[in-house]
Amino acid sequence: MQKKFSSPFWLPVYAFGLTILAGSSALMLDVCHPGKDLSFINALFTATSAVCVTGLAVVDTGSFYSRAGQDVILALIQLGGLGIMTYASLVMYLLRHKVSASDRLSVSQTLLHDPSFNLANFIVGVIIAVFSIEIVGAVLLNSLDPVGFNFYSAFFHSVSAFCNAGFSLYPDSLTRWQGNLGVNIVFAVLIIMGGLGFYVLAECARKIRMLVLKKKRPVQAHFFTWHTKIVLETTFYLIFFGTLVLLFAEKVGDENWNDFLQMGLSSFFQSVTCRTAGFNTVDISSMTNVSLIFMISLMVIGGSPGSCAGGLKTTTLRVWIGFIVARLRGRSQTRVGWYAMTEDSINKALTLLVFGVLIMGGSVILLSITEGHGLPHPQARGHFIELLFETVSAFATVGLSTGVTPTLSGAGKIIIILLMFVGRLGPVWLLSAINSWQSEPRFRLPQDDLPLG
Repeated sequence: MQKKFSSPFWLPVYAFGLTILAGSSALMLDVCHPGKDLSFINALFTATSAVCVTGLAVVDTGSFYSRAGQDVILALIQLGGLGIMTYASLVMYLLRHKVSASDRLSVSQTLLHDPSFNLANFIVGVIIAVFSIEIVGAVLLNSLDPVGFNFYSAFFHSVSAFCNAGFSLYPDSLTRWQGNLGVNIVFAVLIIMGGLGFYVLAECARKIRMLVLKKKRPVQAHFFTWHTKIVLETTFYLIFFGTLVLLFAEKVGDENWNDFLQMGLSSFFQSVTCRTAGFNTVDISSMTNVSLIFMISLMVIGGSPGSCAGGLKTTTLRVWIGFIVARLRGRSQTRVGWYAMTEDSINKALTLLVFGVLIMGGSVILLSITEGHGLPHPQARGHFIELLFETVSAFATVGLSTGVTPTLSGAGKIIIILLMFVGRLGPVWLLSAINSWQSEPRFRLPQDDLPLG
């Protein structure tokens, strides 16, 4: 039994769980919210949302928590964004302790899905790069609006944006900067960088340095590796088409096209942030059903592997598309870019889809029970899409809400907490952790076909 729970796949579960409990305990201290009552369930909700870099909040972060409370939330966001195991391994490395094979496997699975990389060099590089990006982002925000973003506020929002957390010190998030091009661009760039994945960022940095220094490019068939090309390409198309769909979904039937450019900027920002970051420059509850449904689709997709982002990931989307196209063309191989996918990758992508749908579907049903209060359909119109939006936002660790979060019951908050936790770790990770307990049968059953479809 001890061996089962000491599997490397369970280490991130323990790390995230213990950090959430520690964060909840810290937030319960009176110094974090002097003179205000905070229930343990609300502290647990906030800590889970911060560690899982989601951004859903039951109380206003800027007005309810003191600077000490905001510091705790900021620390939890940073820990959750990079992964607890990364920090633990970094500490062991700096203290000249030998990093165990299980820690190496956990970090590699979390960040690069490549157990062969050099752990020490990679972690040091990641920490330096991430803090550099966050400091640059804070300086830019502070210079663009020194009043709205004093340096603490600028750094808090920069960390929250890069870690794709979506926590804001303002009750209306970023709506007051809806038309500010500079602020929108800084946030969008931070969010996109945080959602690309550390491997992609490192490769892009190498290519940019090579171009700036005009170094001779080594002989290779393509400028970017296959993984980086797929991630950058998919990210671009999702942002581009997301902007167009959200723009026209909000403008259809609206005869006032004078603010077209501002709406275009808002649509671009929401297309970027709704895939995982959770900031908003428009009131989500006032958006059309078409926009909400499309945003739900973008939230499910999320960011890219090895990043701060949640969701089922951009590469998984490409495998789904490749699988469907291959079946429509009657081909046995699923092609994504330059290569055909292995059977194991296809099975993992389909497993992600099935488990994601089951988890989100089951959670919507449970929330309909806990939050529906037994209301008949005519009285509960519109409530379903709000609960669906909340469910997907929690599972994909996005953090956007139509306003449901503060009104959740105790049972509803527990459901959302579990969704955020599972969504941050990933359903395939948890399935792998459970499968690590099992052993493959030493026999095979006879095979046959059933009529399908």
